[in-house]
Amino acid sequence: MFLESNKNNSTRTGWIEVICGSMFSGKTEELIRRLNRAKIARQKVEIFKPAIDTRYDDRDVVSHNENSIPSTPVENASQILLMISDVEVVGIDEAQFFDEGITDVCNHMANTGIRVIVAGLDMDFTGKPFGPIPALLAAAEYVTKVHAICMHCGDLAQYSHRFSNEQKLVVLGETEAYEPLCRKCYLEKRKA
Repeated sequence: MFLESNKNNSTRTGWIEVICGSMFSGKTEELIRRLNRAKIARQKVEIFKPAIDTRYDDRDVVSHNENSIPSTPVENASQILLMISDVEVVGIDEAQFFDEGITDVCNHMANTGIRVIVAGLDMDFTGKPFGPIPALLAAAEYVTKVHAICMHCGDLAQYSHRFSNEQKLVVLGETEAYEPLCRKCYLEKRKA
């Protein structure tokens, strides 16, 4: 599906791939899979994540299945441009936690011939589009929406339901704080 061989920088065409969905849908797992394939193809790969995300590891990108890949934590999107050199593929995890500048950063990299693979939540816990993800979806050449399984009925889940009454947008957590739900079960929980 994705062209994975682009060795000649002067003729290389870049693009943006976005992997989105709810929590526990396999976004990071798919990101790691694509980045490992690029490494197998001997492409130069750099991986970044927001410094705020320390749930599994301070540095590495780690999936819920405990697969991991080394990464560089950054405080803001513009730092990514300062850290890439002669790179062919850039991976970015948890893009919803970045500032709005992440879209310009990704476009800049793609415009200079870099394959950019971004993973992030498309909706926040209230079911609204999350941060810069809608703009990234609009700019991307390829979009993959992955789904979790609803923890109540077993249908496909696209919502990340938060158990607590905490209203802050960003609350880091895993299964102790969130569960994936389908539309029907999510709406029932939101009414309760």
